[in-house]
Amino acid sequence: MHIGIPRETKNHEYRVALTPAGARSLVEAGHAVSVESGAGAAVGYSDDAYRAAGADIADVAAVWAAPLVLKVKEPQPDEVIRLHAGQQLFCYLHLAAAPTLARELAARGVTALAYETVRDASGRLPLLAPMSDIAGRLAPQIGALGLHKTHGGNGKLIGGLPGVAPAHVVVIGAGMVGLGAARVASGMGARVTLFDRSADALARAEALFGARVATRFASPDALADALTDADIVVGAAQVPGRHTPRLIPLDLLRRMPHGSVLVDVAIDQGGIAATSRPTTHSDPFFVAEGVVHYCVTNMPGAVARSATEALAHATLPYVQALAAQGLAALDADAGLAAGLLVHAGEITHAGLAADLAGDRTSG
Repeated sequence: MHIGIPRETKNHEYRVALTPAGARSLVEAGHAVSVESGAGAAVGYSDDAYRAAGADIADVAAVWAAPLVLKVKEPQPDEVIRLHAGQQLFCYLHLAAAPTLARELAARGVTALAYETVRDASGRLPLLAPMSDIAGRLAPQIGALGLHKTHGGNGKLIGGLPGVAPAHVVVIGAGMVGLGAARVASGMGARVTLFDRSADALARAEALFGARVATRFASPDALADALTDADIVVGAAQVPGRHTPRLIPLDLLRRMPHGSVLVDVAIDQGGIAATSRPTTHSDPFFVAEGVVHYCVTNMPGAVARSATEALAHATLPYVQALAAQGLAALDADAGLAAGLLVHAGEITHAGLAADLAGDRTSG
């Protein structure tokens, strides 16, 4: 199969979907790999490194003509117009928060597979996990920056000082993002409260962190109580493939302290708060209702080299299967089939279809 690797065009997105080592493995298996010139340059992978691996260095048109296009982030408007019927697209899509893109992919007859909904034999999300881990680890650092007065924050030092209390970090969701956030925040000296609806998830967190992290069930009353005392809130809740539940409505956000910070890691799927809206690495913060918001939709792009290595390692076995078998790979692997969101003009993911049916906006 011919596989195209475009250069990412999303704001400050430096990751690349395939490393030279991955390209070599595909070429050795008999596949053709076309990499857009400069696609890996920002993370240290030169065109020459891809050539040495057996890949072709091609222009943008040639890359997008490939039957299988492998990306990191969802296609941008100038990329969507290059897609054609029957083409396979494999990348992060997060279509519940992008109804216009979902409908455009369907209208163009694209077969769109999303990293974020692929599952392994244990039901976990192996292609979302490495980026979730990175985003979770980044979230307390970003929250600490948001507390600076220059960004509208309350001026607290996250770890406090002798005789000065540390910041209170509230993490909503005890999955991969939440555990990473709790680990780093507690390591920075913050007082941390971790919320989840699952007793098992909270038990795992308690086993990991002991008394360093307080755990609570995510009831509305408990959340409201914690948010009125929070300095940093990390939105780490998610429902795979679907819009993130709005766990912080406007009335609750207004009860948060002035100058507190919301790091909404869930913004890819629509965000956890009523006031959340996507931001970029170029302009990451905004203030709404006195709360500093950080809602960058490609957080791991900030550490693009590490993120590329982790992502490309995780995706390569699935890319190899698609290259070797085409869509028959989905019949052989139910976990890969769970990544199928759009095919033959239809939204094929039931939860996504339900969300889009309830969304009457243009996106």
